[in-house]
Formats: sequence, C-alpha cells, structure tokens
Amino acid sequence: MNKPAGLQLQTIVVATDLTQTSVAALDYARLLAFKCGARVILAHVIDPLSYANLADVPPTVMDQLGGEAQKRIDQLSDELLSAGIPSHSVVRQGLVADLLLQVAAQYHADLLVLGTERAEGAGPVALGSVAEQLVRRAACPVLAVAADAVQPDVEHAFIGGHILVPVQRTTASISVLSTAQVLAAQFAGDIILLHVRSEEEIAAQVNPCAQGLSFPMTEPRVSIRCLVRDGDPAAVIANTAKQYRASMIVLTVNRESRRGHGLHGTAFEVIANSRVPVLCVPAPRGAEVESSPQPEVVGAC
Repeated sequence: MNKPAGLQLQTIVVATDLTQTSVAALDYARLLAFKCGARVILAHVIDPLSYANLADVPPTVMDQLGGEAQKRIDQLSDELLSAGIPSHSVVRQGLVADLLLQVAAQYHADLLVLGTERAEGAGPVALGSVAEQLVRRAACPVLAVAADAVQPDVEHAFIGGHILVPVQRTTASISVLSTAQVLAAQFAGDIILLHVRSEEEIAAQVNPCAQGLSFPMTEPRVSIRCLVRDGDPAAVIANTAKQYRASMIVLTVNRESRRGHGLHGTAFEVIANSRVPVLCVPAPRGAEVESSPQPEVVGAC
C-alpha cells in the first residue's frame, strides 16, 4: 500500500454519531485508509445539551451513555483492525464541533471524514451547524459523505471514476486541483474541470477553456478536460456531477461565508444536495481572491 506523493494520508479521523448517517462515511474512510496505508481514528462526541429536555440528567446517566458509545465504537475499531487498518477510538462529552476539531488536531489528521443526512432538495440548512463548522474550521481537508452515497461495490467506488473540480482563476483553485490530480492518479480516474462563468464573463462572451484555463500539471498520467457552464454555481455543479456520474467532487471552501452566494455559500449547497462524496479543501489564507498565474495548459478543452 503505497502512499501517493503529494497527499500524505497518514491519519484519517472519522466523525461518527453511531447511526446510519455515519455508515457511508466510514466505508469511504476505510477504502481510503486501505489504499493509502493510513490509520483511522474513530471519534464520537456526546453533547449533554442534546438532553436538555430531560430535567437534571444525573451524571450516572451520562456515564452510562458514554460507556455504551465506547463499546459500540470499539467494535467498529476492531473491525478495522481485522481488515488490517490501524485504528483507535475516542469518545468525549461536550460541544461536538469543538471536540471533533480537537481530536483532529491531537492526532494530526490529514483528513476528516463525516457523514451527512440524506436531504436532497432540502438545501444547506439541513446540513447542520456541526458539519458546517467542521468544514469551515478544520485545518485539514474534510470529506463529506451523504448517508446514501455508497455504491453497491464500495471497493470500486472511486476506481476509474470522474473527479469533478469546480475552479476559478485563483491560487486556491491551484491547491484544490493538485489534490484532485493525486486522487485521480491513485484511483486511475480522470478530472473534469468545471468553470461556472460570472455575469461579467457571460456579458463579455469569455470562454476560459478556449482561452486557456491553465493550471499546473502535477500528474501527467491523469486525463483532464475542461467544461464551461452558465447558471447558478451550486445547481450547475450538481447537474454536471449527475450528468457525468462523478465519483467525487473536489472543491475549495472559503473560511467565511460569502453572502453573495447564499447564507451558507455555494460549497455548502453542493454538500447538502450531493449524492457523491464532496472533498472540501481549505482555501489558503488570503488566497480566495488572488489571481493565479497562468502556467502550462493542463488538458484539451
């Protein structure tokens, strides 16, 4: 199991609520861990505030809940160990997002994986504040997996598939494309670059593909094509992923919400409605609005 250069997945933290919502996330984490030789840290957080409707919950009740959770998560960890994947489990009590981020930092996570409820058409509000906090605040990339995302044969979920990468002319897009190229090379897939034109570009009849939408080529073995579409960014991304049967969407997430793209931002609309895993790569600090250089062309348009 060789680790792909440029994407050193040594530790994967899986945020699990021990329900069906997390099953698909764990399946994909297991696949990535096996392919990359990574260890998996299973993390579960019990939030006492979720029991606020119970008057004065005795500490013994919380202890019992913690013990039951530890037993269940240990079973999942044992299953990973049986499959040859190093694993460890963590159960904590407190604010869910804060403690999951602490676990990710403590174990120097290279990837945080979380499950999301199936909420097709429900919009980003259904994603939940915990998921949004993890995606925005995590220092490492976050893989959001819908509860119904697992394909019949999860072992081949990524093999030979299309990785959809929405891009703009920014340094953040260079970073996200580099990650996508490594994943595509690891799973023998290809990349579809998607540029959703702004109103200004539409008015000026700009075609970034025809004019050379260019980014660094880090994996010569990976085939890359370029698409230009018009419309609402989140809807265009979702429709393109469905049209090409993408196996994964890889996109950049800004640290702060862009109100011009909705309260939660385009990325969160995509995550909330996607039926395929969405890998969210944090934008480098200050890189969101910087124009990228124009190096070599990555593929035919």
